Amino acid sequence: MPGRPPSSPYLVKPHQKVKLSHFPTADTGRYRNKEEAAADLEQHRQRLDELQELLTADCRHAVLIVLQGMDAAGKDGTIRHIFTGVNPQACDVTPFKVPTPLELKHDFLWRAHRAVPQHGMIGIFNRSHYEDVLVTRVHKLVSDDVVKARFSQIVDFERTLAENNITILKFFLHISREEQTRRLAERLADKDKQWKLSEADFAERGYWPQYTKAYQDAIENTSRKHAPWFIIPADHKWYRNVAISEILVDTISKLKMKYPKPDFDPSKVKL
Repeated sequence: MPGRPPSSPYLVKPHQKVKLSHFPTADTGRYRNKEEAAADLEQHRQRLDELQELLTADCRHAVLIVLQGMDAAGKDGTIRHIFTGVNPQACDVTPFKVPTPLELKHDFLWRAHRAVPQHGMIGIFNRSHYEDVLVTRVHKLVSDDVVKARFSQIVDFERTLAENNITILKFFLHISREEQTRRLAERLADKDKQWKLSEADFAERGYWPQYTKAYQDAIENTSRKHAPWFIIPADHKWYRNVAISEILVDTISKLKMKYPKPDFDPSKVKL
């Protein structure tokens, strides 16, 4: 079972009441600008590469990273900028889109459990099982009673993973509506980025208050010691990256890992 979550001003403690308007979107922590943070981000990348190799060699732990956020919050960018130096053979990214007909025939956690990383691996959920207490709730596809039951099932599911040496870190990329507007406008104006957009992206903007409420409830009801949520200020992409990478390095470095001894005597090998 993972130990105490890392110290962070963005950590949501178990059973803490959550009101997203009380959390910053444009905070930059101890940094004044992107240039100041660049060296730390590069250091975090290098350390993650080292830790990922140790994770694979030790092969007794896995790390599951959950990324959630409003449209254009930067989930893809987070993955690209933080994990650019990690060995792709030991890092799996699973995007969670509209459930397939097969997935709809199973319980809502089925597709998530299938994608859980094996020991020795880092797994990243780009969106996740939380879509089934967010989108489904906002669009009234399930009742509030079902959502409440799912909160409990998610906590139990994540506890089971944690008890099997899977370290879970969940990040809500917190952007302001104004920043989302700016990013969507930027994509509309750039022909090379228009492919990222769909009509649904603009339709969902009309549900901003409902999504805010759904996220607040989901985070409040499922942030636990074994699977903590962090509400990361994400208006500044560069700060989002360094803030998340710092938490990852801090957490993974505290896992009890070691390189295994070879099953032969290297000193007796003659080349």
